[in-house]
Amino acid sequence: MKTSFKFLSFLILVVAFVSCKENKEQQPEAQTTTSESIQDKNKGQAFIEDDVATPNVLQIAMGSKDHSTLVAAVQAAQLENVLVNAGPLMVFAPTNEAFDALPAGTVENLLKPENKNALADILKYHVTPGNYSKEFLTKFKKLGQANNQDVQIEVIDGEPMVGGAKIIASVPAGNGIVHIIDKVLLPPAKN
Repeated sequence: MKTSFKFLSFLILVVAFVSCKENKEQQPEAQTTTSESIQDKNKGQAFIEDDVATPNVLQIAMGSKDHSTLVAAVQAAQLENVLVNAGPLMVFAPTNEAFDALPAGTVENLLKPENKNALADILKYHVTPGNYSKEFLTKFKKLGQANNQDVQIEVIDGEPMVGGAKIIASVPAGNGIVHIIDKVLLPPAKN
């Protein structure tokens, strides 16, 4: 009986030793993976793939051939993760044609890394907390935008004009709504 107790004790010690050694060998690999993922700029909620859920506002823009300029601007300003938050978010999404209507060179200049903050301010001026239909927007005079400025709402012939832009379509999203507009909204100069 003493021999089997000693053998069992020895066996337990060997198993414990091997388990500890395996855990130590696995830890550096986990740390390396973590440090590599921190360095990778394409991380966060915006980069999680989900084939089941209703597309969020960013996925809707990315899936639209008419919004490639908007998507490029969102990526240059590194705002992807903001647009996939739980929301609800109401995004006024200018079409490529709306960006093309800006003075020549404006978009190219804003996409430069040194203009990231100005670009982010303009893009945030296109986002409002909430999930309001086009019809419900007619009840407002102004909306508080994500850049802490207000955009004016004017009703012309029963249609809401947001900062002078016409809503040409609306697409429900998993985290809000995307109102497609025909003009880029430019925030008023800050005092």
